[in-house]
Amino acid sequence: MTVTAGLDVSAPAEAGERIVVPRHVAVIMDGNGRWAVSRGLPRTEGHRAGVSALRRTVKHAARRGVEVLTIFSFSSENWSRPAAEVGFLMALLERFVRRDLAEIHRENVRVRMIGERSGLERSILGLIEEGEQLTRDNTGMVLVVAFNYGARNEMVRAMRALAEDAAAGRIAPADIDEAAISARLDTASLPDPDLVIRTSGEQRLSNFLLWQSAYSEFYFPDLHWPDFDEAAFDRALEAYSARERRFGGLSAKAAR
Repeated sequence: MTVTAGLDVSAPAEAGERIVVPRHVAVIMDGNGRWAVSRGLPRTEGHRAGVSALRRTVKHAARRGVEVLTIFSFSSENWSRPAAEVGFLMALLERFVRRDLAEIHRENVRVRMIGERSGLERSILGLIEEGEQLTRDNTGMVLVVAFNYGARNEMVRAMRALAEDAAAGRIAPADIDEAAISARLDTASLPDPDLVIRTSGEQRLSNFLLWQSAYSEFYFPDLHWPDFDEAAFDRALEAYSARERRFGGLSAKAAR
């Protein structure tokens, strides 16, 4: 198949036609625990296998020409999970940074974190900042790590920043528009996701990129995240290429 990167789909792709790669793919990596339980394994083994799936996806997305890959690694609600599981996830994060950051850097990938940083333990925040600092000058794919992230919290922080600017006279209330809000979100300067993938068959956003996904295409494979591989990623691209993105307008056929 022929792959074209960074373009929007204007017409459905037929068999044998080019596969159009979205500029920005966002992934909700769901199903690690269920993958493990279905195999009689501890949930922690599912998270470990999920890291392997993440490595595959980052490499393959970069090869395919994706400009931005956003992964929902840890939500602000995940702190309510059992302390042992949270501790294991934090250890996995540290292991991923220590083991994979150098390779990510060699591949010219730039790392960026979105989410609430205030209140994070210094050790965790230090790992995140290490990744951002090391890769800040890279010019390849941007890997956006949503950590301690919740979209409602993100929007609250953006609204608060706008209110403070208005109260200080830096902006007028009439100047608050969609662009002003987008500029104060964690994803400022990044394109909105063209494609949102959630594995394990669940069909909801779970407080992920609510503002940014207003016109995203959604893809919900039944695979649990540890089973999501290069072929599964390509199937998502094929599904995306078959969509006709209208952004609230008429389809090409209806407009005739």
